[in-house]
Amino acid sequence: MIWIKATCNLHFCLNCATPLTLMLRPRSGAQQWVARESYTLSPYVPVVEYTDIYGNLCQRLVAPHGEFSIQTSAEVMSAEEVDTAPGAYFVEVQNLPESVLAYLLPSRYCESDRFGDLARDIVAVEQPGYDQVASIERWVRKFIKYTPGSSNFPISAMEVNGRCEGVCRDLAHLGIALCRSISIPARLVVGYLYGLQPMDLHAWFEAYIGGRWYTFDPTQSKTSGGRIAIAYGRDAADVSVFHQFGAGDILTNMEVRVELLQSGPKL
Repeated sequence: MIWIKATCNLHFCLNCATPLTLMLRPRSGAQQWVARESYTLSPYVPVVEYTDIYGNLCQRLVAPHGEFSIQTSAEVMSAEEVDTAPGAYFVEVQNLPESVLAYLLPSRYCESDRFGDLARDIVAVEQPGYDQVASIERWVRKFIKYTPGSSNFPISAMEVNGRCEGVCRDLAHLGIALCRSISIPARLVVGYLYGLQPMDLHAWFEAYIGGRWYTFDPTQSKTSGGRIAIAYGRDAADVSVFHQFGAGDILTNMEVRVELLQSGPKL
């Protein structure tokens, strides 16, 4: 395990008071332990926090007119390497937990009902389960160019496959759609990745195999550890780190930093 500190600073300029919902707080789980965090609003406004249907910590507030900023920081113990399990078994649909079933269905950006033939070609010689997903990850990495900054808004798996290029979120959408098309549950994850270049928020996907979730990331030559997950969902529609209600583009700047701590906080 390694200790990582992730910070995210959002700066807004608003013409009027604007309702916002945010997902900026990581929560502890199997692959990460949140030891210390801060969440600062300037100027301060009341915040209501709730947990959405995917288990994400969400914040609701009304940002005031004028300049407004949100600064978050978290010190997290994260897995140095992601778990892998070549040969892990395919879980038949009738044996899946109910909480996982939603990740089998087509969604707004992951049209899994359109990818059955392609997915079966990709995994034709693989053992059902983990090896199939690893084959999908390799295929996306090989045939879809990872180009940071190439799209400013989410595009669907069909569009990504047609363009053969996309940002991290787009490649994850394609991987998810391919997995679901062969009845393997898959979900989008948004968070931080230590060593990512250029540094920004990052997206990857997880697949449910062998009775648990495993990490896959077609944007990296090797799916490394040092990750902090902050949101999970069916696709990008579920995991926006901030969402405004009202007209106009109000986010003026976002800064993300992820650093390795020499030693973790005292628990």
